[in-house]
Amino acid sequence: MLLENKNAVIYGGGGGIGGAVARVFAREGARGHLAGRTRESLEDVAETIRAAGGRADTDQVDALDEAAVDRFTGAVVERAGSLDISFSLISFSEVQGTPLTEISLADFERPVHNAVRAMFLTSRSAARHMIRQQSGVILAVGGYGDPPRDYNIGGFQVAFGAMESLRRNLAGELGPHGIRVLTLQTGGVPRRSPRTSSTAMSSPRRSRNRRCWGGRPRWKTSATWLPSPPRTWLAR
Repeated sequence: MLLENKNAVIYGGGGGIGGAVARVFAREGARGHLAGRTRESLEDVAETIRAAGGRADTDQVDALDEAAVDRFTGAVVERAGSLDISFSLISFSEVQGTPLTEISLADFERPVHNAVRAMFLTSRSAARHMIRQQSGVILAVGGYGDPPRDYNIGGFQVAFGAMESLRRNLAGELGPHGIRVLTLQTGGVPRRSPRTSSTAMSSPRRSRNRRCWGGRPRWKTSATWLPSPPRTWLAR
């Protein structure tokens, strides 16, 4: 299996996307360490993983709390021996549907603050352990994209752009230590127009994915887009 004997941390592991990721990781052999603020939803996901023969632990952790994140990653390494994958999939608490000319400053700033803070704290904490291992994968969701037409998303896409900048900085610093920092983007923000993006996401697939987040994911490393992660990235 692709992730056999790997330890994967998933922040927001009790949510819809985080839970789906946790189940896929478990199916590929990883031991999942699900973190989030709501114990019940984490346990629900963990139980489905265990029922399918996988391994999953749960911890109540706020990914925006610096001390809590550091304690959690330390506990993962202590009980499991390594931290091989870190993926933050928490909610940004964004407000959508309000034009930028009418949205409040607090509602605009919140997703940018939450996304960047969570990614920085979780990535930094994981990287400190991965540097000692000289291996690891840090995953982010988002990436750059054109603003949608006829749909107001507030600071949501701005948050993704900020995360992509942080990802590039992390990749440059952590690459020499054998740590990969990758972005997963699934089809772009919801849009009502068939117009395709002018960015690297442009492809014949784009128009089929334009109105949902459920398109086939693509993994980005520098300028390369692929329909699935090369096995060596996660299996190393």
